Amino acid sequence: MRRYEDSYRQKGLRRQLVDNIRQKGITDENVLAAINNIPRHYFLDTAFEGIAYEDRAFPIGEDQTISQPYTVAYQTQLLEVKPFEKVLEIGTGSAYQSCVLGELKANVFTIERQKKLFDQVKQFPFKSRYPTIRFFYGDGYEGLPTFAPFDKILVTAAAPEIPEKLLKQLKIGGKMVIPVGGQDVQRMLRITRTGEDDYEKETFDNFSFVPMLTGKKS
Repeated sequence: MRRYEDSYRQKGLRRQLVDNIRQKGITDENVLAAINNIPRHYFLDTAFEGIAYEDRAFPIGEDQTISQPYTVAYQTQLLEVKPFEKVLEIGTGSAYQSCVLGELKANVFTIERQKKLFDQVKQFPFKSRYPTIRFFYGDGYEGLPTFAPFDKILVTAAAPEIPEKLLKQLKIGGKMVIPVGGQDVQRMLRITRTGEDDYEKETFDNFSFVPMLTGKKS
């Protein structure tokens, strides 16, 4: 059975990572503190443990990745999470982003369509540190209408267009952060619901995510 240890060396590498993403433009100190508090190497195969604090993505199986820490921080900063807000996350993956949201004291509802990844996360002992995170196996395009509306929605995969069903699950005044575009490059968008049928769209930097797919995969 794997032992989870967080050494002084790993903590030091994490501080260097935080300094790195701060220099790249992340200014939200709460987000930076969350990145600093979470042992990223816990979320990776032990083969990657020595390089876990490099600012890059790594494979986690099922053709999925754990996002680059800068990307996690960027999306989280755009989302402007406040304590106790209801946040819907589309694409649990390794649960690293989920735990960053949990560290910010959000009430997180996270959906994973890959059954194997979902089962791995359910057995991951570190998640017990965040009892406000709830895990669901399902289709991200459908969201979680039973638990809507949400204060915030975070999509961690590339959508070809903004999913209409997710927009309808936002509270009025709520925000969605989502990468939208083709397979190679997507534009990061922030959508604010300003009325029953009214939305305001802001456009930010380009990123590259794995594609957002419909349905569930057993």
